[in-house]
Amino acid sequence: MSSYAIISLGGKQYRVQEGERLLVDRLRADEGATVEPRVLLVGGNGAPDLAPSTKVTARVVGHELGEKIRIGKYRRRTGYRKHTGHRSRLTRIEIESIGAGAKRATKKPTAAPTKTEAVLPEGYASMTIAQLSEAAGGWSREQVEAALEHERSGKARKGALAALEAALEEK
Repeated sequence: MSSYAIISLGGKQYRVQEGERLLVDRLRADEGATVEPRVLLVGGNGAPDLAPSTKVTARVVGHELGEKIRIGKYRRRTGYRKHTGHRSRLTRIEIESIGAGAKRATKKPTAAPTKTEAVLPEGYASMTIAQLSEAAGGWSREQVEAALEHERSGKARKGALAALEAALEEK
C-alpha cells in the first residue's frame, strides 16, 4: 500500500497521494507556487501517524472556475420567478511529495536543557519577576545567561526577560 496523507486546506480535508491532482477552494498563491498544507494524518506504511511531523508539498497548477450552478426561485400564483447562479472559484493543485520534512523530535538536543538547569541559581523556579530582578544583580554572568536561556526556551515571561537582559548588560 502506498503512503497517503490527510491534509486540511480551506477548512476542508482531503486524502491525497503523491502525484495526485485535485481541485480545492481558491488559494491566494500564484500559479507555479508551492504550498505546504496542514497535515492531519500520514498513513500507508504500517500504523497511521495521528501527530505527524512530516510535510506535504503541493504545487499550484492553475486557477479555474467550477461548473455553473443555476438557482431558481418561484412562488405560485404570483408570477414571481427569479433566476441566478454562480461559478465557484477553484484552484487545481498537484501533490509533489509526502514526508519530505525531517522529524522534529530528532532535531531537539537532549543534553542542553540539563546543562542549563544545573547552572540556574537556587530557588529560581519559584521566584517572581520582582524577586528575580532584585536577585539578578548578585548572580554570576553564567547564572544570568543560564536563567535568560531558560526563560527564552520555556515560559518567556516578558518582565523576567527584561530584568535578566538588564542584569546581563551590567555584567
